[in-house]
Amino acid sequence: MRPGSPPLPLALYGAGSGLLEPLAPRLLAARAREGKEDPARLAERLGRASLPRPPGPLVWLHGVSVGESLSLLPLAQALRRARPDLALLATSGTRTSAELLGRRLAGLALHQYAPIDAPGAVRRFLDHWRPDVGLFAESELWPNLLLAARRRGVRLGLVSGRITEASAMGWRRIPGSARALLQAFDLVLPQDETSAGRLARLGAKVGPKLNLKRAGDPPPADPAELARLRQALDGRRVVLAASTHPGEEAFIVRAWRSAAPDLLILVPRHPERGEAIAAEVSGPGYATARRSLGQPPPAGPGVYVADTLGELGLFLRLAPLTVMGGGFAPGVGGHNPLEAARIGCAVLTGPHVSNAREIYDEMIAADAAVQVADEAALGAELRSLAADPGRAAALGRAARGYADLQGAELERALPLILGLAPA
Repeated sequence: MRPGSPPLPLALYGAGSGLLEPLAPRLLAARAREGKEDPARLAERLGRASLPRPPGPLVWLHGVSVGESLSLLPLAQALRRARPDLALLATSGTRTSAELLGRRLAGLALHQYAPIDAPGAVRRFLDHWRPDVGLFAESELWPNLLLAARRRGVRLGLVSGRITEASAMGWRRIPGSARALLQAFDLVLPQDETSAGRLARLGAKVGPKLNLKRAGDPPPADPAELARLRQALDGRRVVLAASTHPGEEAFIVRAWRSAAPDLLILVPRHPERGEAIAAEVSGPGYATARRSLGQPPPAGPGVYVADTLGELGLFLRLAPLTVMGGGFAPGVGGHNPLEAARIGCAVLTGPHVSNAREIYDEMIAADAAVQVADEAALGAELRSLAADPGRAAALGRAARGYADLQGAELERALPLILGLAPA
């Protein structure tokens, strides 16, 4: 970015956020009382680190929420393999993402909450961590954070970059600001061709495609717990509903009931909803249990609400058939099916999958996933697959084969990303 003053909208944003920053501790405390912030780590949101900076060059990876944060895991692993001398710091903005990353990044990277986008918090964060490289996932365009990092000489990359048409329209109203932010990045690797076009029209210098959600290993599972649950289930037919959202659970339970399998495992996207979900889906003729309370899966027909964090890999290995959540609730945009595909699950999804449209289109064309339009169609598909386990197994094999081919983009992009780091 050229030296000098930022465009007027960005200057006003910086000044306004600075004036409002004294209110931040009170607002964060209120959010903590609502369960939206971690009360023990509020200082991190104000840019006050809770861990020392490791020596040597540091690469900072940022993803705001669960999906973006988890997509950075294969990149972190690839960086560590290629350059073990690099220290890695991951930041995220939500409690759920922080708890998941704390588990999945242990021994690989440090985790901190991202600072709020206010001048003082950003300054304290950058003073302490002094990153050499900053890699932002998908659509993170925080003006104070980006421009302050750029002024300090941090090499910046937008990886697996994605921008919706609605966001692009908003930025087109202030084109100079959009151009200033996007040209702060030394490297922009768009997630797909559509995002590439939108980012280029806003002023980004776009490089090759990189969809981090296509890369990675199967999600982990505790071997002892997996063996214990397999023994308890004793060959029962299991359907998994993964990463579900409000309005989807009751819908999926009704479709599952129409197919009459033995057990439905519900893994909500936000585990804190477990109590409400269990109350909503309880009904006559089947039992309901919650994992967070230490309850085992129902012995007979039932719904097991797996309202815990970091155990999706466990349940994917128990259920050969996975209904992906987020695709039946308008406005969510669906969730990445590749974690299920890597384990060889047959994948079903709903009609609203804009966040992973390209992946679903390819999987459906390869007979590696099935898309259904509504509750009646989901129930019919579950009945069909229950009656034809050979077809379900074939779907799972095709999904696994598709997933095994998806790591090539990261391999091609890795030298460009490593080029941002000091030698």
